[in-house]
Amino acid sequence: MPADTTAAVPRPPARPATAPVITGAEAVVRSLELLGVTDVFGLPGGAIMPVYDPLMDAESVRHILVRHEQGAGHAAQGYASASGRTGVAIATSGPGATNLVTAIADAYMDSVPIVCITGQVFSTLMGTDAFQEADIVGITMPITKHSFLVKRAEDIPGAIAAAFEIASTGRPGPVLVDITKDAQQTEVPFVWPPKIDLPGYRPVTKAHGKQIQAAAQLIAEARKPVLYVGGGVIRAHASAELLALAETTGAPVVTTLMARGAFPDSHPQHLGMPGMHGTVPAVLALQEADLIIALGARFDDRVTGKAALFAPHAQVVHVDIDPAEISKIRTADVPIVGDVRDVLVDLEAAFRGASESGAPDLTEWWSFLDGLRDEFPLGYAQPTDGHMSPQYVISRIGELTGPEAVYAAGVGQHQMWAAQFIKYERPNAWLNSGGAGTMGYAVPAAMGAKVAEPDRVVWAIDGDGCFQMTNQELATCTINDIPIKVAIINNSSLGMVRQWQTLFYDGRHSNTDLNTGHGTVRIPDFLKLADAYGCLGIRVEREEDVDAAIKLALETNDRPVVIDFVVSADAMVWPMVPQGVSNNYVQYARDHSPAFDEQED
Repeated sequence: MPADTTAAVPRPPARPATAPVITGAEAVVRSLELLGVTDVFGLPGGAIMPVYDPLMDAESVRHILVRHEQGAGHAAQGYASASGRTGVAIATSGPGATNLVTAIADAYMDSVPIVCITGQVFSTLMGTDAFQEADIVGITMPITKHSFLVKRAEDIPGAIAAAFEIASTGRPGPVLVDITKDAQQTEVPFVWPPKIDLPGYRPVTKAHGKQIQAAAQLIAEARKPVLYVGGGVIRAHASAELLALAETTGAPVVTTLMARGAFPDSHPQHLGMPGMHGTVPAVLALQEADLIIALGARFDDRVTGKAALFAPHAQVVHVDIDPAEISKIRTADVPIVGDVRDVLVDLEAAFRGASESGAPDLTEWWSFLDGLRDEFPLGYAQPTDGHMSPQYVISRIGELTGPEAVYAAGVGQHQMWAAQFIKYERPNAWLNSGGAGTMGYAVPAAMGAKVAEPDRVVWAIDGDGCFQMTNQELATCTINDIPIKVAIINNSSLGMVRQWQTLFYDGRHSNTDLNTGHGTVRIPDFLKLADAYGCLGIRVEREEDVDAAIKLALETNDRPVVIDFVVSADAMVWPMVPQGVSNNYVQYARDHSPAFDEQED
C-alpha cells in the first residue's frame, strides 16, 4: 500500500467557532494585513471613505497620501519593481479611479504586479449616472489581468485574496478590485482564509520536457547563438539561473530595456541593450544569429525594427510563461511555456547532456562580435552649443552612486541615456516605463521604490517635460520622509520629440520648446519649485560642478533633493534605428551617428 502522506499536506489555519462581525471596509483593511501588506499609496474620496476610517487605525499597514491618484499607481509600480512584492494603490470612484488608468495600463504592459482598490457608488445607484460614477471595471478590462466588481461585503476577503494571487502569479500584472459603498458599510462575519475560486486560471509553470530537450539540442548545434533576455527574467527572479546558463553555453547575452540588470553589464558575455537605441554589437548579434533563445521577451517592435526583416537566418527558441506571447510576432521553432526560472535550470542541465561530446565552438562568432565592440563602442559627441552633455551627467550619477542604488527614469532621451550609460549589475535596480512609455513615471515610481527599499539610494532621472507631470509627489516625499534624489536632465524641450523633428521633419521643432532652462526666464524655476516642496534644490550648468552636486545629493538624506542639470538641447540618442526599417544598420549608424566618429569614454 502507498505510504500515508496526509500529514504532509498543508492545511489552512482552523477558523474560529464564531467569526468576528465587521464591516466590509474593515474587511478590506484586515485582508490587507493578513496578506502581509505593509505599505499602500492612495487618496480618499466619497466612495472609498468607509475604508479610510479603519485604515487610520491599522497598525501594520502604512498609508502614504499621494497628491494625485496617478502618483499612487506609479508608486505601487515602483514599490513592486524594486522589491518584487505586490504594490497597492487605493482611490475613490469616478475621476479617482480613472486617474489610476494610466498606471494600470503601464503595469499591464510591463508585467508589474499591483492591486488597485477603488470605491464605487452604491450598488442601487449603478447605471444611473450617479455622482462620481464610472464603470472602472469595464474601462480597465483590457488593461488588467482581471477586474473584480464586489457588491456584497461577504465577498470582499475572497476578492482581495484572489487579486493578490492573480497579480503575483503566472505573468505578473495589475488587478482591480472595485467595491461598492454599500458593500463597504455592511456588517458581516469575517472569515479567513477565504476560499479562492479561480476557474480557468491555471498558469503553466513547468515546461514540457521534450521541448526542453529540443531547445538544448539546438543550442548545442548552434554556431551563432544569442540569449535574448527580456523583463520576464527579472519578474521571475531568474538572474542567477540566467548567469549559470550563459556561462555554461558561452553564448552572448543581450538585455532589453526592461531587462537591464538581469545580467551584469560587467560580464564579458554581455553585449548590451538591443533595439532602436541599442548597442551595435547587441543589435547585429541578433540580426546575424543562427539561433535566438528568447527568455521572457516578446519581440517588441522597438527591438525587432521591421519584424519581417528581423534575424532572417535564426531559428527561435521562445520561453515565456504567457502562451499568448509565443509566436505572436516571430514564429518559434521551439515554443516553451513555463516559468523562465525553472526553464533555465532545466535547460542548463539538458544542454550539458546534449553537449557531452564537446561544447560548440563559438570562437568565430565571438571574433565577429568582439570586432563590433571595437569598431562601435558606446559613446557620444560633445555638444557645441555651450551647454553640458546629458550623457556625461547621467554617467557620473551612475559612477558616483554605484550599482546598489535604484534608478527610476522617465520617458524620452534621458530614459535611453540612463539605460545606456549607467552600469547595471543587479536586477531590480532599473525601473522605467518600457511598453507604455508613460511620461511622469519617474518621481512617483522612485518614491514607491524608496518606500520598498529604504536603505538604498533611489534616483529619479527625469526630463524637464516628464518632471512637470508628476512633481507634486515631492510633497508626498517630504511629508512622509521619503528622501529620493531627482536629477532633471533639463534640455528645455521635449527632447525625444525634438530629436525626431530634427531627423525626420526637416528640423521643424513644432511645440517642443518648454522654456525651462536655456533662456533668462525659466518657467518654472526648478530651484524655487524644489524649495516650495521642502526639498534641497541645486542647479548645475557646468560640467566641473557635476560631481560636487551629485555628492551633496548623496550626503543629503533628511529631505528629497532636486538637481536641475541644464544640458544641451542638441544632444541626440545614438545609435538609432529609425522606426520600421531593418536592424541591419551598420552603414546607417556610420552615416547618421556622430558618436561613432567622436568617441568619449
